[in-house]
This record gives sequence, structure tokens and C-alpha cells, in this order.
Amino acid sequence: MQTRVFGRTGLQLSVLGFGCGAVGGLMVRGEPADQERTIARAIAAGVNYFDTAVQYGNGASEENLGRVLHRLKPASVIIGTKVRVLPDEFGRIADALTTSLEGSLTRLRVDHADIFHLHNQISETGGGSALSVGQVLGEVVPTFERLRQQGKIRFLGMTALGDTSALQRVIDAHAFDSAQIVYNMLNPSAAEDLPTNYPAQDYGRLFDHTRSAGVGVVGIRVLAGGALSGSAERHPIAGAAPEPIGSAMSYQADVDRARRLIPLVSEGFATTLTEAATRFALSHPAMGTILVGMASPQQFEDALAAVQKGPLPQAAYDRLSALRQTFSGEAR
Repeated sequence: MQTRVFGRTGLQLSVLGFGCGAVGGLMVRGEPADQERTIARAIAAGVNYFDTAVQYGNGASEENLGRVLHRLKPASVIIGTKVRVLPDEFGRIADALTTSLEGSLTRLRVDHADIFHLHNQISETGGGSALSVGQVLGEVVPTFERLRQQGKIRFLGMTALGDTSALQRVIDAHAFDSAQIVYNMLNPSAAEDLPTNYPAQDYGRLFDHTRSAGVGVVGIRVLAGGALSGSAERHPIAGAAPEPIGSAMSYQADVDRARRLIPLVSEGFATTLTEAATRFALSHPAMGTILVGMASPQQFEDALAAVQKGPLPQAAYDRLSALRQTFSGEAR
């Protein structure tokens, strides 16, 4: 398994990470035997980054990951988890962060988290469930730093969701070591300029900002919540279709646009759309590791096989760019 240096952290992360989220569902609703078998297979294949959160199954993902890793006792794995501050906790952010981390460490059966990600959306002025830039830099970061000094976390992370200008400001502040960033074939705006009137949030070339700040990138939503399979059918244990998660406000619209990328398969660039999407995500040099959610051991095998084929050829990028041009002007 290829590894990449993760920003300024010095960590070497496997290019394929193990997503323990609720959308795929394996680590939330899967059978314990399948969970252990898949994690053992991933470790044997060289996967060393495992990404979870208390929000995934109300702690179930962390508990299951902790149980399996405690049983397997791998020599070296890197664990990232997350915290989301609820609106009624905004008046006591430091306490909320600390309490959430303590619960996560207990469920994971570890004494520290390698990366602790803030999982709130971020906007310029806050509001609703979003934190403002001022709250993030003035309250979250100092609390994270104190937790790092106490040895309970190694690196500070954020999930780059919210207003693009706010995300850019937070990344540019050099306060975080890791950023989880949306990047997929339906929305590549973290890396490149979108066509005019393109139906997606424009993430304003966030990769330029992470590169300048030395922030490691975790690629998220690389399959657009499953839409980039080109099928609306979902595995029995998968979560409900998430929206918005790719380019459109509805999951079905993402599936419909994904199907318009089928020429990548019919013209021989990849054997499936999910393979194309996986290889697309890992191809960008800013990417440290990509997360592919899974509902079954076979879906992990599919992701592994795609990663082993390496980046897409330039001709595939050129074809993809041409196909995406037809999305411009459509309603999001």
C-alpha cells in the first residue's frame, strides 16, 4: 500500500483510509465478524488510517473499532475521530469538546486520538449548527491545544464543510494539522476552477490553501455517498441516501449526473464508476488519504483493487472534464 506524508505532521498515511462512517454502515450496523475480518484484511493490505466519529451510530462506530483493534492489537495504526458541538453547547465549547473526547477515548480503548477533528460546519458569523470563524480560532483551537499538551490528542483536525471563505480563513490561520475535504468526480472544486454556472458548492481551490499551510488532506465523499456507483440501490445496512453530498441538493440528481459519466467505463478508462471515482480522488498530489465508506467486506476489496491500479491517466481527466461541462447551467 502506498503511503504519503500527511502535511506537516510527519505521519505516513496509507493512501486508502478505512472509513467507519454511518453512510456505508459496516462499522455501525455490520456483523461483528465482518467488522473484524475487514479490518484485519485492511491492516494486512497496508491500511493504517482509521477514521471514525461519535456521531456515527451514537458511538457505535467508535465502540466497534475499539473492540476490533483491541483484539487484533496491530503494531501501528493511526486513529482519527471527531467532535460536533451542539448549538445548546455553544456557551461552553471547551467543556463540550473535552467531554466528547473523553467519551471517544473510552469507546476506542485508547489513551489518545492521533487526530481529533472538529466536525461542525464553519461560517463567517456562525448561526444554526455552524460555528463562526471566531469561535473556531478563539475557542476550539485553544481547547484542542490544551488537550494536545495533556497528551490526549496528537494533531488538530477540522472537517471543511460550511462557507468556502470561512474554510479558507481557518485553514490559512495554520492552526489545524488536518482537513477533511470534499473531493469527487462530481465536484472537483477543491482542486480546480469550476465551469461557469456549475451546480455545486465551489470550494475555491482549498487544496491551494492546505498546501500553503502544510495541512494534511483527508479526502471525503469521494463516492458522493454512493451516488458515484451510478445506482440508487443501497446495501441493506447502508445509511439513508445522504444529501447534499456530491454536487446536487438531492441524491437522485447526483446519481443521474454520475450515470452521465459512464463513458469513462465504456471507453475503457476504468471497469466501474466506483473504480474511476476512487482512482480520481487519490490522483491529486494534495491528497494524503482518501476515505471510502463500505457496507460489506467486498466493498473494501473493491476499493483496495481500485487503489492498487493507481491514478487515472490524463486522457481520463480530459474526458471527465468534457463530460462535466454538460452539467453547467443545470439546477443544483
